[in-house]
Amino acid sequence: IGKEKFHKSQHWGYCNNVAMLVGEDKPGIGGEPLPGQKLKPKYSVFPEGIGSDAPAWVAFDKQVLSFDAYFEEEVPDKNQELYRIRHCKIYFYLEDDTIQVIEPQVKNSGISQGTIVRRHRIPLPPPHEDQFYTIDHFNINIEVILYARRYKIIDCDQFTKNFLRKMGVRLNPPAGRPDDPYTKERQKILDSMKPLRPYERIDTLKQFLEHNGHILRFFCVWDDPESMFHDPRELVLRYYLSDDTIDIKEIIPVNSGRDVVPLFLRRDKLPKYAPTGLYQPGTITSRTVLNVFGKLVGNRSRYILDNRKTGAVHQEFYRDSDLKIGAVINVWGRKIMLCDCDEFTKEYYRTKYGIEDFTPVSYKAPPPPKPEKTFPPYTGFGSEEDSLCSCMGLLPKPPQKDFKKFMEKDRSGMESNILRFLAKLVTDSPIDTDRKFIISYFLSDDTISVFEHIQQNTGILGGKFLERGRIKKPGQELFKSEPSEYFKAQNLFVGARVCFHGHNFLLVDADEYTFNYMEKHANEFSVADVGVILKKLKDIAESRSREVRQVFASSDPEHSKVIEYDPFRNLIVSITDGAFSEHEIMTLGRYYSVKDEYEMDLHFLLSVAQEQLKKNSFENFEQLSAVLTYNDREKCGVLPHEMCRTICKSFKLPVADDDLQALLTMFEDDHKQVEYKKFVDGLNWRENQIPAFQTIKVPLKNEDDWSGQPPSLPVKGIKYLPLLDDLFGKEE
Repeated sequence: IGKEKFHKSQHWGYCNNVAMLVGEDKPGIGGEPLPGQKLKPKYSVFPEGIGSDAPAWVAFDKQVLSFDAYFEEEVPDKNQELYRIRHCKIYFYLEDDTIQVIEPQVKNSGISQGTIVRRHRIPLPPPHEDQFYTIDHFNINIEVILYARRYKIIDCDQFTKNFLRKMGVRLNPPAGRPDDPYTKERQKILDSMKPLRPYERIDTLKQFLEHNGHILRFFCVWDDPESMFHDPRELVLRYYLSDDTIDIKEIIPVNSGRDVVPLFLRRDKLPKYAPTGLYQPGTITSRTVLNVFGKLVGNRSRYILDNRKTGAVHQEFYRDSDLKIGAVINVWGRKIMLCDCDEFTKEYYRTKYGIEDFTPVSYKAPPPPKPEKTFPPYTGFGSEEDSLCSCMGLLPKPPQKDFKKFMEKDRSGMESNILRFLAKLVTDSPIDTDRKFIISYFLSDDTISVFEHIQQNTGILGGKFLERGRIKKPGQELFKSEPSEYFKAQNLFVGARVCFHGHNFLLVDADEYTFNYMEKHANEFSVADVGVILKKLKDIAESRSREVRQVFASSDPEHSKVIEYDPFRNLIVSITDGAFSEHEIMTLGRYYSVKDEYEMDLHFLLSVAQEQLKKNSFENFEQLSAVLTYNDREKCGVLPHEMCRTICKSFKLPVADDDLQALLTMFEDDHKQVEYKKFVDGLNWRENQIPAFQTIKVPLKNEDDWSGQPPSLPVKGIKYLPLLDDLFGKEE
């Protein structure tokens, strides 16, 4: 029998390949209990099937059961008390079954209070000290022993009650909360020591804490009758909401002749006007006291507080309710009128008193009109701007240039920001009639330069005709005070007549960049604004719309819905009676022109792109394909055009943007989606190299090489039906 008991409590195990006896708590192979073995749970066991399957340290994170308890402590060395009742809180942390005991602080207790038992797992009392407290050991109206100290649990919070009920625990009724006899006796003594005589407490702390830093500011005026010139004195009144005090500061103008003082009225409570005059010091006090004995008992006196304030002098002070715009207050005999206030003050009165009218009181005379500043006429030395700067101050400064405009409109890459026009002289001389000039307008600084086109066997030396600089408009007086007017970009357009230093020019044409720039910035150039031109043409021809349609139809005998530029120009001139400039007619023609469609060879584009990639040693085709595939969420093999372009730009693909756009267009399907795999394979010059074509080298179109020769026609053909529809609406 003894041998059988021995085998029930002990069994053999191996540690470092050495056979030895181990305890009965060790499970068998795989953690399964041995036959007849009952393992004791080390942690709280929660019912299964309720809540999530997460571990306890996740499911019960920051969840604590709170119990109200107390324990009795013997006091053997004092006669006043034999034992002491100490109330405490027991916290049970569900995540790891740790327990913490805290005693709340009691004022003047003389006991070190706070954490009694720090947070950790607490073992059960003997003989079960090998186990720890779990959630099953807690309930209301029971006793628990923590390290030989007996705690009586009397109640718990609502969360703890709900949790224990879900665990299947039947809660006991709450127990009573006993009082400490010694503390109760001391409270009786303290209550008996309180004075029964009347006591008045003046507490201003609440007002200070609520309104500290809150100041009402009013702008005031005081008409000083004793002043020599009877000029109003401007004041600023500040009302401090924290203690109902007022101070006043005077605004002393510059060169007024008055001494500068820190304050007009120092900060203090401002009394209202007293008809009986000023009170003597000590008359007004915050409290009233009575002499109980008087002079009956020698020179001894005894005072008590008079809560009825017998004989007290009450004086009214200005409060925030007395201050408003338009009110007149008495500041020690001086009548001061409140004229205006700041935004914080308006919001305060709007919130507290519901005042909405804050119309300021005008007390100043309207300022005299500012005399117009006149400048002496231009002397002729230097530029007009430089001469004008010498009149602005004692220390002349050079005229400021528009640096922002210079940086925005300076040449950058292919953007020259230069408007160039072809011009000829307006003259009766047969020699000068055939001379051609290129007028360049620089948008960065509004300067103009003129070059003459070199022609063979004319006897005239071409080249620079006019140095670059700003040009004044003709017909202005030379020596005058007002600044002169200069030619602007809006004054130059095809068909305009300009006069540069006595030479009359007629602008007959412009380069392609000029037309594009003016149409792009149509809000600055009315002659290039299609909307303005159409409105102008509609106002002229709306009354004879049927006649205009017939004229256009007669110009198109083949009914091709397209007419050439010369007939179109002649029709517009005849309809408008010459009210349109050549530039406006060109703008209309360009807008409704037949656009040329260019077809590009895919192999040619790929060969050019591969040549550029090869020169720049670009070989990241696998990464490019991986990024495109990653962005294809639906795995359909196509991506939008703009997304492919953006990804290629992020890889800094060394291909021109126009060529990249054309290549992506070539690989689009019927739904305008790019087949990116074919696109990347076509660019891969390592695996799919395309032989270079023997192409004719076409010189790049450089606007600096513009010879100034006018094209044969601005546009080839013009679709007149959309123009008529925009003017008169669609014909039924």
